[in-house]
Amino acid sequence: MNDLSLATIQHFINGRIVPSAGGRCQDVFNPATGDVSGRVALASVDEVDSAVAAASAAAPAWANTAPLKRARILFKFKDLMERNQDALAAAITHEHGKVFSDAKGEVTRGLEIVEFACGIPQLLKTQHTDNIGGGIDNWQLRQPLGVTVGITPFNFPVMVPLWMAPMAIATGNSFILKPSERDPSPSLLLADLFKQAGLPDGVFNVVQGDKVAVDALLQHSEVKAVSFVGSTPIAEYIYTEGARRKGAYPLRVQALGGAKNHLVVMPDANLELAVDALIGAAYGSAGERCMAISVAVAVGSVADKLVEALIPRVRALKLGNGMESESEMGPLVTAAHRQKVEAYIDDGVRAGAQLLVDGRGATVAGHERGFFLAGSLFDGVQPQMKIYREEIFGPVLCVVRVPDFAAAVALINTHEFGNGVALFTSDGHTAREFSRRVEVGMVGINVPIPVPMAWHSFGGWKRSLFGDTHAYGEEGIRFYTRYKSVMQRWPETISKGAEFTMPVAQ
Repeated sequence: MNDLSLATIQHFINGRIVPSAGGRCQDVFNPATGDVSGRVALASVDEVDSAVAAASAAAPAWANTAPLKRARILFKFKDLMERNQDALAAAITHEHGKVFSDAKGEVTRGLEIVEFACGIPQLLKTQHTDNIGGGIDNWQLRQPLGVTVGITPFNFPVMVPLWMAPMAIATGNSFILKPSERDPSPSLLLADLFKQAGLPDGVFNVVQGDKVAVDALLQHSEVKAVSFVGSTPIAEYIYTEGARRKGAYPLRVQALGGAKNHLVVMPDANLELAVDALIGAAYGSAGERCMAISVAVAVGSVADKLVEALIPRVRALKLGNGMESESEMGPLVTAAHRQKVEAYIDDGVRAGAQLLVDGRGATVAGHERGFFLAGSLFDGVQPQMKIYREEIFGPVLCVVRVPDFAAAVALINTHEFGNGVALFTSDGHTAREFSRRVEVGMVGINVPIPVPMAWHSFGGWKRSLFGDTHAYGEEGIRFYTRYKSVMQRWPETISKGAEFTMPVAQ
C-alpha cells in the first residue's frame, strides 16, 4: 500500500524537519490493527551527507561549550521529556505495539540515562598529579570525538537512542540518529524536545532510512564513532565495516548484537517467584527484547513442577491493543516478523520439542488484522535444536532440563551468545559461584532481566557485543571521548641544557 494521503515521516537536520528529496519511502504500520499509519522517508547518500555536514559544522562550537552549560540544556530536555512522557509512550505503542505501561517504562529508563548525563561536569573530571618530578605536573583530558552516530533497533525506539544521544552530546560531540524504519516517529519527538531545550542546531540530527543510510554513515570520513544495537549479523557487519575504513581517524564502533538469555531455576528456588519472573521476562513486550528470557533451564527435580506451573500462566496471558490497560501483551511489530516467529515454532515441532502451549492463530476481537501471536511454551528442548540455538525475538519460551548446577553453567557457557542470564536460588554459595563462573555480560540473581542502571553500563560477552566498551554509564563516557595526557613545566623551572633521559619521579 502506498496511499499518497498518508503523512511521511521525514528527516531532522540542522534544527528543522527536512522533506526527503530522494523519493524512496516505506510503509509504517500500526501493529494492533494491521493498517498502514504513515510512510517513512528512506535517505539517499546525499541526504546523509547533508546531515553529516550539519553535525560537522556544529561540532567545534559545541565541543568548546562548557560542560556545565551542556548539562543545563540536558536538564531542560529531561524536564520536557517528563512533561511529554505519555505522548512519547503513545508514539511507541502506536508503531511498535508494546503495551502502554511498558512503553512508559521504556521512557523512564531512557530518562535515567539523561539524568546520569546531566552530571557531565563531574563525569569529565580526571586525575591530576602535582610535581611528578623536576617541577612537572601531569593530568588527563577527555575530549570529544566530533560527529558521532547511533543506529537503533525497533524494539526500543526511545530508550536505546537515549542510551547514546545524551552521552554523546554531554561529552561535547554532535550526534546523528538513524532510527529503525519500522517505528520512526519517536525519533522526531526527541528531536523536537532537544530543540525546545535549546540545543544548538546541528548537534542532534535524525536521518530516517535503511541500509543505504547505514552504509553511507559508516563510510563517511567525518563520522568518528558509531554505536549500534540490533541483531548479531548486522552488529558484526557494522563492526567489520568500521574496521575496514581507512584514513587518519579509524572509525570507533560499539555494536551490541543478539542474545539467547537463560533463566536457571534451582530446586531450592522460590517456585512462585521464578514462575512470575519467567512470565514477565519471556512474554513482556511480546518477547521483543534483547534481554528477554527465552530459555528456562530447569535443574533436577524442579523441572516437572516448573512446567506444570508455567502452562496455565502462559495460556492466561491477555492479548490486546497496547493502549488498553488490561492488556499484558501486544502484537509483534510487523506481519513479516510474526511469520518469522511462527516459522521457529513450526521448526521446533518438527525437531521433536513438545509444544505445550501453541500461540499461533491468536486473534483479538476488533483487531483481527493485527499482528498478534499468543505465548508459546516448549518443553524437552535440546541444545542442537534451532529454537534453542537462535534468537527468536518473540513470545516463545523453551524449557531445557539439566541434571545439576554444573550442567546448567556448561549449557550457558557453550552458547555463542552471552548477553544476559539469571539464576533463581535460595543458596548464597550457589549464587556466588554462578555469578563468577558464568560467561555472560549481565547477570541477575533472583532478578530476571538484569539491565544495569544508568550509572553502570550495558553489554554482553561473546557474539552479543562487538567492540571494546559497553553502552552508557562510565563506559559510555570513555566511548564518546578521547583520552589525552598532559605534562607541563613552566620556563622558569627548566634547567639549562638538553635532557636525554626519561623523566622519572624524584
